[in-house]
Amino acid sequence: MKDRLPAGFMRGVYAGLVPAYELLGRTADAEAARGRSGRLLADYWGNPRDGLRFGPPRLVQPAPGVYVAQGHDFSDFGFILTDDGIVAVDAASTPGTVEGALRELRKITDLPITHVVLTHGHWDHIGGLSALAGDDAEVIAQKNFPDEVRMQHTAPPPFPYLLPDEHDHRLHVEPDRLVAEPEKLTIGGVDIELLPIAGGETHDGLIVNLPGKGVVFTGDMSMPYLGAPFFSEGSAEGLFEAMRLVIDLNPDLLIHGHTGLTLNFTIEAFPGLLAALEDLHETVLGAIADGLTLAEILQLNHLPVVLREHPAAITPYLATRDNFIQRVHRQNTGYWHARGDGVDVFTPEEWAAALDLLGGGTDEAFVNAVTELVRGNDLALALRLADAGLLRHPAAGELKKLRARILEGLLERHQMLNPFKFAYYAGLADLHLTAVE
Repeated sequence: MKDRLPAGFMRGVYAGLVPAYELLGRTADAEAARGRSGRLLADYWGNPRDGLRFGPPRLVQPAPGVYVAQGHDFSDFGFILTDDGIVAVDAASTPGTVEGALRELRKITDLPITHVVLTHGHWDHIGGLSALAGDDAEVIAQKNFPDEVRMQHTAPPPFPYLLPDEHDHRLHVEPDRLVAEPEKLTIGGVDIELLPIAGGETHDGLIVNLPGKGVVFTGDMSMPYLGAPFFSEGSAEGLFEAMRLVIDLNPDLLIHGHTGLTLNFTIEAFPGLLAALEDLHETVLGAIADGLTLAEILQLNHLPVVLREHPAAITPYLATRDNFIQRVHRQNTGYWHARGDGVDVFTPEEWAAALDLLGGGTDEAFVNAVTELVRGNDLALALRLADAGLLRHPAAGELKKLRARILEGLLERHQMLNPFKFAYYAGLADLHLTAVE
């Protein structure tokens, strides 16, 4: 029965077992269950040392001769078995996470790794390259890969939990070969097509098509953030072009760079999702031209009519919508926005001082306002106000307790559809979430 449930549901099961064990006097069992319990139902686990993972570590086989490491790292990475050796697709965040997956792979084959194909240059897909690419392995990437890596060197670091502690997002990787045009390779009897794309998440995307197996590795071209949210990148038009390319390949299975994408952004969902996002794109551009603010565009909660005919596209569309809107808005407006947003910029300390003045200089005013916002389930605004209050009143115990409750609620809210927000709030909460067993 346990194996039929999503792994995260077991946290709730263990929470229920705690009082049962206590009633029976089984103190040790109660403590063990308490350590494995929780209110979060997603399969996520993470801590500062390991970063964020989307499920328990495992090596899955979605097609003959194709293996995917899931839960070993923030990202997924694959292995294509050929008669001559192994072609790895991507290289995770750190050498240590790659080594964990390799130990599982070596129970299946001892073939050498002859090639490593990097679908794009983000740190969570190239950071463990040294554990894969020995002296004889050829590393292949798209021609824009060096530019993408250089861009990351000037960008701020990702949120805590997205990259494990003591690891830097500014990596130095030099591929052996850069792909500028579509290429067809045959390695150990397996046909592999390398297809450069210039859109979606990054401008250095490289799709790996296995026509004989009906499998396409898409990397992160469909990442619902349309580029990592802390980088200046992503292209709606490029995403649409890449999706059309993948649809035309007519594969049976898409393998994305993250488990949740593989489960939800399926080839069956692509036609409807493409139509819905094109509709959203037109809506956002029209709203910008009409002078709507970003907040007002988000509050439209736009649902394209085409989704009625494509139910498989609903979940990926909802996971993408708000991030897509923010990216398109940022790329099509200046630093002064409609109705004065951005004309003047204030630090958090300045806002906190103004709010404190309005509240009469007491922490009680902040507590009352935050409590009311929590009661109305406006958790994100409540967190912002609590943080402002703690800047002015750092010893306010009741405000600290409210903040902890708010973060717990935000983690629960975003655990299914927004892993980057989950990671952000996990960092603020200093969450230590063990893997579900």
